[in-house]
Amino acid sequence: EMSEMSERSKQNVAHGLAWSFYVGYLKIVLPRVKKSMEEFSRANPNLPACRKTWKLHILVPLSCDIYDDLEKADSNIQYVTELTETILARAGIKKRVYKHSLYAIMDEENQLWHCAVEYATPLQTLYAMSQDECAAFSREERLEQAKLFYRTLEEILRGSKECADTYRLIAYEEPEEAETHFLSREIVWHLRQEHHEEISVLEQSQPPSPSTALDSAELNLQISVSDLPQPLRTDGF
Repeated sequence: EMSEMSERSKQNVAHGLAWSFYVGYLKIVLPRVKKSMEEFSRANPNLPACRKTWKLHILVPLSCDIYDDLEKADSNIQYVTELTETILARAGIKKRVYKHSLYAIMDEENQLWHCAVEYATPLQTLYAMSQDECAAFSREERLEQAKLFYRTLEEILRGSKECADTYRLIAYEEPEEAETHFLSREIVWHLRQEHHEEISVLEQSQPPSPSTALDSAELNLQISVSDLPQPLRTDGF
């Protein structure tokens, strides 16, 4: 009876998608992300290196509207290269390839920020279900499922020791009126937070001098040193 109730209310859809995304993909690739980023950094010593950004940045648009080409979503996002591939035998598939794309994100001051970023692909399933009559998924139900997917994935990853400090969830609601560079600004906001976190950690590891102690204290009051995904910068769910 409980199973039928859950099926009718579709409560199990987002929950199952989040677990599948974690077990079938993130748990495999996330522990290898830092190594790939380190290899890229060594091969490109001319680019600024911020170790706190050496993560997989996972976009979670609550609209479930996903672009296959990030450069078309925002012209301030430019593809750079592919990171080192991970090749495994998986579910009968020999030499299955897992890889991530590295992008350069331009901010409002024309500064470039480099990071590995991609969408949470299960959201494509939620969007497709809302377009299919057989699934009987309304737009409102899709939004609720997207929120549930995000909360479930966040909880799963928070409890995963293998994936600690290897990811950042970027959940967002797109503005009602289209903004040309909304997505790049959203990503850069998170990259700046990570950059400030690295500075904060470095400052805490050194004895403060009298001239900088106040500045360091003020900085630490404003910036979280947590590596867990930050909450949405909205009024919440």
